[in-house]
Amino acid sequence: MKLSLAALFLPGLCLAAIWPENIGPYRRTATTAPALADRPVWNEYGLKEAETASYENGASGFTATAYRLNDTTGALAAFDWQRPAKSTASNAAPLAAETAAGLMLVHGNYLLSFAGYKPGRPDLDAVTESLRNVDTTSLPALAGYLPSRALVPNSERYITGPASLEKFDPGIPPSVAAFHFGAEAQMGVFHSSKGDMTLAVFNYPTPQIAMQRVADFEKLPGAVAKRSGPLVAVVFSPPDPDFAERLLGEVRYQAEVTRDERVPTRRDNIGDLVINAFVLIGILLVFSLASGLALGGFRAVLRYARKGQEPEAMITLHLERR
Repeated sequence: MKLSLAALFLPGLCLAAIWPENIGPYRRTATTAPALADRPVWNEYGLKEAETASYENGASGFTATAYRLNDTTGALAAFDWQRPAKSTASNAAPLAAETAAGLMLVHGNYLLSFAGYKPGRPDLDAVTESLRNVDTTSLPALAGYLPSRALVPNSERYITGPASLEKFDPGIPPSVAAFHFGAEAQMGVFHSSKGDMTLAVFNYPTPQIAMQRVADFEKLPGAVAKRSGPLVAVVFSPPDPDFAERLLGEVRYQAEVTRDERVPTRRDNIGDLVINAFVLIGILLVFSLASGLALGGFRAVLRYARKGQEPEAMITLHLERR
């Protein structure tokens, strides 16, 4: 019976785990589990938990939904997917979008959405500080390789596996994308005078793997593909082939080589080492001399105080008489 009661109350306890009791002057009144469409995509993005909370302050109120993903990559992917099509960039966070009556942002591995309210900086900071298990790793750099010219706003989608590939770019077979190599992709829709086209940029661990994959992409009907380093960019059946070629030409991989090099210090200079050794010897000599003078002076004072009697005379064994 006790186990049954615990099982009944456990969902309610889990739902109250993300959002705080108060946000500014608003007080939380209810928490529910949000309805999740396309659950395979959410699972692929690494969704751990989700919660929708209702807040009220008198006659006004709003709802807030939080999604905790496995890492920042999943949060970025969910943001691209859930961001409203008519939203604009916001300065509330490095990755944020707002509408006239709402705000959506990424904080670490969390995707936060506010409907009917746009919290100010103090309230937003209080919310983010209350979140637990926050992943602080940087966002994936792949999104930066997508060209910005002629990109349809808010059309970006991040692909991490077969489920999201089928959802956003079903023309590419998962076997060609080869996610078992650890591939990820950023795609977007681009507008030209002859029609829109979708560009997908796949990232592979090494340029050698990308060389193998680009050959398979080129075998797909209507595919125009290009490799740059570990990146493979592909467009299918473009209505404007010239525009597609120019678009592919803007996808350029720039390698950043970082080499850890030890910076020499003064301790590595042999001349400084010898000088410091002599300085130490001088310090020890001065200390020894000062200690001897202090001890001799102290004994002389005691001898004077005892009228010539040797203070604390040494005990000798006179072993030569034995």
